[in-house]
Amino acid sequence: MKTRLLQGTAAALILSCSAQMALADLSPQDVWSDWKDYMTSHGYELDATETLFNNTLTIGDPSLTMELPDDQGKLTVSFGTLVFRDNGDGSVSLDMPETMPLHIQTTGGEDEMDAQLKLTQLGASVVFTGSPEEITQNYRSAEMVVAYSSLSVNNEPLPADALRAAVAGKQIISTSRMTKADESRSYVQSGSMEELSADFFFSDPDTPDEGLYTLALKNLTFEGQTTVPDALAVADFTQMLEQGFDYNARFTFDSGSSRLNGKAEGQDFTMTSTSAGGSFASGMSKGALSYDVLQNDSEIVVQTSDLPFPISLASDKMGFKLNVPLVKSENEQPFAFGLTLVGFTMPEELWGIFDPGQILPRDPATAILDLDGKARVLANIFDPKFEESPETPAELTALTINDLQLSAAGTSLTAKGSFTFDNSDVTTFDGLPAPDGTADLQLTGGNGLIDKLIQMGFISDQDAMGARMMMGMLGTPGEGDDTLTSHIEVKPSGQIFANGQRLK
Repeated sequence: MKTRLLQGTAAALILSCSAQMALADLSPQDVWSDWKDYMTSHGYELDATETLFNNTLTIGDPSLTMELPDDQGKLTVSFGTLVFRDNGDGSVSLDMPETMPLHIQTTGGEDEMDAQLKLTQLGASVVFTGSPEEITQNYRSAEMVVAYSSLSVNNEPLPADALRAAVAGKQIISTSRMTKADESRSYVQSGSMEELSADFFFSDPDTPDEGLYTLALKNLTFEGQTTVPDALAVADFTQMLEQGFDYNARFTFDSGSSRLNGKAEGQDFTMTSTSAGGSFASGMSKGALSYDVLQNDSEIVVQTSDLPFPISLASDKMGFKLNVPLVKSENEQPFAFGLTLVGFTMPEELWGIFDPGQILPRDPATAILDLDGKARVLANIFDPKFEESPETPAELTALTINDLQLSAAGTSLTAKGSFTFDNSDVTTFDGLPAPDGTADLQLTGGNGLIDKLIQMGFISDQDAMGARMMMGMLGTPGEGDDTLTSHIEVKPSGQIFANGQRLK
């Protein structure tokens, strides 16, 4: 229930905020009418007073109300006065007070919430040009701050000193172009921000536990595209995907830092992080969700009261990729997954815990994984019934290992391969769908690593002998010292071959 409540709250906030900055027309009346049509077509009730005077339209006490799914009550979002002003040149300006309240309320459900926020904008300017079918919006602000004011759950207010939260942006510039089609609207957006900062503090009223988190990002850019179908079911994520909602967005930043410190279960802790910039891309198209995250020259330092020294972890490059289908279909759908960790290092104090004699090389480690394949999605994972279903949500039908690289302590392993899977046969491989395919592997430095582990006392000579015999069965000598290569074949009949030799 809480997950669906958060989804509904987030959807209302996103739509209410974007409506302020993405609608316009040649007259204030048309702007407001277009906004009302847009919101009501997505299942919201819109309530406000309208006053027109000298081609200036004032909207007082605007609020949006939406019925939450599964009889969880109503969500209401209200905000301050809006003024649409005819500039006399075919453009319209949107005036907002420098400080505007935001009120979020849920009623009638299992848990009722009442949250008060405050939006502050310094030097804000919003200008709309174009026509009802194609509108361009330009926004500028020297600073924008969204700050928490108060929160109560089930009529029990959170103590004033228990929570502090604020997110601020400086020197914000953005452009958004909205285009209407027969059954949808599309948005093309871009923008920049000199600095984004966040400050969150929480203190548990019932325990000494508390935490403070701060964040700062420099020189951000954004670009994205969104298609929003008319009559979008914003309260039902699965229906949104099936109706054709899609988007893609990309954020970049030049540098960043964060700090988390506090107390948990009587222990003080601090964690800091820095990076030399990175990017975050996200998208949704044809029912598939994608992420692509990359961070450069990052370092994380952790210090707790029960450790005699800080733990510092650093990497030259750290990334994550995911593309996964979410909507049920009888057809195979593509997916992808990737991890990148390049130039990973850790402090000598941590090495010294298990290798005080410095037997293992301290070379920076690398871990790269790049996979794609196909799967058949058997259930809509955002359907409330999905959590209660014992059925398998998906079937893997094909998998390709585009790249696998692991290197650390003087040893490296690389692999590539491709397999298909027969889900009608789950007996040949003991409950797993029968695979059919090949993989090629190369191991360098494996025997050298075994020698070092023996020297460190981690394994015995007898254990090492078994490991070397297994390496000899699976691999053949390759080019260079201490190098083994292996060609693995797996047959759907259950046979497994290594370099032409049958193992099973």
